[in-house]
Amino acid sequence: MTLADAAGRVTANVAAVRRQITKVCLETGRSPDSVTLVAVCKTFDATTVRLGLAAGLTDFGENRVQEAQAKIPQVGGGRWHLVGHLQRNKARAATQLFSLIHSVDSVRLARRLEAVRNGQPCDVLIQVNLTGAQTQGGIEPAELLPLASVLDRETDLTLRGLMTIGPMGPDRATSRTCFRRLRQLRDSLRGSLPNQPIAELSMGMTDDLDAALMEGATIVRVGRAIFGTRSPTPGP
Repeated sequence: MTLADAAGRVTANVAAVRRQITKVCLETGRSPDSVTLVAVCKTFDATTVRLGLAAGLTDFGENRVQEAQAKIPQVGGGRWHLVGHLQRNKARAATQLFSLIHSVDSVRLARRLEAVRNGQPCDVLIQVNLTGAQTQGGIEPAELLPLASVLDRETDLTLRGLMTIGPMGPDRATSRTCFRRLRQLRDSLRGSLPNQPIAELSMGMTDDLDAALMEGATIVRVGRAIFGTRSPTPGP
């Protein structure tokens, strides 16, 4: 495939995803502008990501700090989100690279981010595991308020909202139940921590995008529907 062909494919894919977002938002009485599309570009090279920039994408997601460190300077633009698990020993780099960290999942990580941010603002989401799948990461719902309270009282991190990964499988009803639960947790947390701007719901990917939008997603993380099938994840 030539670069021109690849550019045309990415542009068409971005337009299709935006149409999908617009359709569901209008059906549910929301503005499409209330949704941030994060293009997840893990394993794709900087040239491919620049095609996304040219197609009008502004926000990009990476799973691994190491990959982002190499790629972001080569891309030369965009707002970057860490959507994968963050190891504490990569926290300092994460605060320097990413506009929003989606995957805070422990008190120790929150305190580490506070310790290494060097006075820089640091916006975060708390990842909640609502499926019970250990491979998905995140805290149990019962741990949400204690973690959020520590973040609020003991750090100057800004808690922007919550993130989850939906259940595997095509059952839309099951997905909607999961995403509805995250929305309910966010709404409850808002009442408990009024000083934090807890507005965001990062939920929904290529296969469950509609279900997430129907339940109020404000950030969607879409990779395959934009960039195509990923190549194998590179080693460290």
